Amino acid sequence: MRRKLKILAVIPARYGSTRLSAKPLALINNKPMIQWVYENVKKCDLIDRVVVATDDGRIFDIVKRFGGEVMMTSKRHKSGSDRVAEVAKKIFSDIVINVQGDEPMISSYILKKVITEFFKNKFLDVVTPICKIEYFSELFDPNFVKVVVDKNNFALYFSRSVIPFVREEFNIEQQNFVVKNEDVIKNTNFYRHIGVYAYKRNFLFKFLSLPQGKLEKIEKLEQLRILEYGYKIKTVLVDEHPISVDTEEDLERVRKIFENKVHSQ
Repeated sequence: MRRKLKILAVIPARYGSTRLSAKPLALINNKPMIQWVYENVKKCDLIDRVVVATDDGRIFDIVKRFGGEVMMTSKRHKSGSDRVAEVAKKIFSDIVINVQGDEPMISSYILKKVITEFFKNKFLDVVTPICKIEYFSELFDPNFVKVVVDKNNFALYFSRSVIPFVREEFNIEQQNFVVKNEDVIKNTNFYRHIGVYAYKRNFLFKFLSLPQGKLEKIEKLEQLRILEYGYKIKTVLVDEHPISVDTEEDLERVRKIFENKVHSQ
């Protein structure tokens, strides 16, 4: 496949987090999480340049120490996307990929699948990966962002709540979900969002120039701004299930997965 597009990947990383402070520097198999993310993104041969974007000197120093490229960005940014855009303004590219810094299990397979969509359809503005939900518990966990798509795999909605709501299987009694049949996970296509966005460069800036939407403020999901203003997000289904690290429990799960991989080699 001939590549004509210049592709930049930016990994926004901040030290402070409401749920898990200093998580980019949390150790996983003796490497800080940000190093796992960076090295996994570097493995994708379709990406021309990878840059960590941070506003914290501790993260900056760690990335420099393991040989990564890093750029200091403003402390005034309200989101990771704003941090990505600051880097994108300084480095020319056709496509900008935002790989969230809490995705240590991201793979070149997922990144290639996202990028390849732009080769297939030059009219796309945003592409993001999704995977099928494997476990029933994920349906009701607000840290797992769910998504429903149309017949052409464009996102209809993202939510921290379970969507679609299977009326025949879920009841509401005393404000708790009562499940008639846990096999609903096998019989319904529930999809989970993965923390990667690929933007056409100009659309990234357009998106960030829009005022926050009402749904975005309610769900605390930035991608809803794109849908609220009438733009489309193309999703690609992947058969990997990376865990993003939002909590201490997530971090321990990821550590065990990495430990098991080492022992099985």
